[in-house]
Amino acid sequence: MAVAARRWLVRGLVQGVGFRRFVEREAVELSLAGWARNLADGRVEVLAQGPVSALDALQGRLWQGPRWSEVRDVEAIEESVSAKLHSFHIL
Repeated sequence: MAVAARRWLVRGLVQGVGFRRFVEREAVELSLAGWARNLADGRVEVLAQGPVSALDALQGRLWQGPRWSEVRDVEAIEESVSAKLHSFHIL
């Protein structure tokens, strides 16, 4: 099973609506390691690593977001796999 890492920058109404908690729940369900954090410009940044199929699934879920969010764009950036990531958490 190939392991990869990906970073996403999520734009829209994604802060103050439980987006990071949503991402954490979805990533844990998919057995991904990484983190999610708010950025000063209103975006949410997500870094995750694990099986490519799980990363693809998370990317689809990022477009959905939690109930009160309005996702307008999800930019994906391929990253290097890190041995330091063992679980998923909110920064």
